[in-house]
Amino acid sequence: MNFDEFIKSISKIKNIELPAETSHFKMVPPLRQQLLKTQRKGFENAKRAGVLALFFPDIRRQTNFVLILRKTYNGVHSAQIGFPGGKMEKQDQNLKDAALRETFEEIGVPVPAIEIIRELSSVYIPPSNFYVSPFLGITHQTPVFTKQEDEVETVIEVPLHHFMEDTVLITKKVETSYSMDVEVPAFYLNNYVVWGATAMMLSEIKDLIRQVV
Repeated sequence: MNFDEFIKSISKIKNIELPAETSHFKMVPPLRQQLLKTQRKGFENAKRAGVLALFFPDIRRQTNFVLILRKTYNGVHSAQIGFPGGKMEKQDQNLKDAALRETFEEIGVPVPAIEIIRELSSVYIPPSNFYVSPFLGITHQTPVFTKQEDEVETVIEVPLHHFMEDTVLITKKVETSYSMDVEVPAFYLNNYVVWGATAMMLSEIKDLIRQVV
């Protein structure tokens, strides 16, 4: 989709009721759904983080968004696909500030160049005890991404038209925190398998975009 047309459409999302779990649970196997429902009390004591779903025009003015492949490290999110973002730090006034700051640090997009459209539904991640708030944002210029070498392995630019295709929905057998070798719903984007919390957030984004374009 042409980015100028996308901008006209995406502004409508501000006034749409968020589908939240209706979208999230499309990307969660039944066992995880039940676990999430029983773990709601964990939200209160969870650490907080903000991430950014950033949409931008490529050099042909076609709409894309950005994901990152995290470095391999000793942690639960090692070598996983996600949005740029991270936990709140002392200098952050709120979760939006955290998402914007981390986006600049991780992929080099300046904070003043980003317009936040709205906050989306939060997702609880039991293995790391994080309650993550995603924000939907745009930047009007084609970014020159600069990855944070110690945290980001690869910057992944996903065309919107590719993301909106039904064929990107797959199932993948993975090892999760709650079960060994379980079949999970996932997105197959740019030859990367995206599952878990990021897939849940992407599912809500996809459902919202379908309502406005």
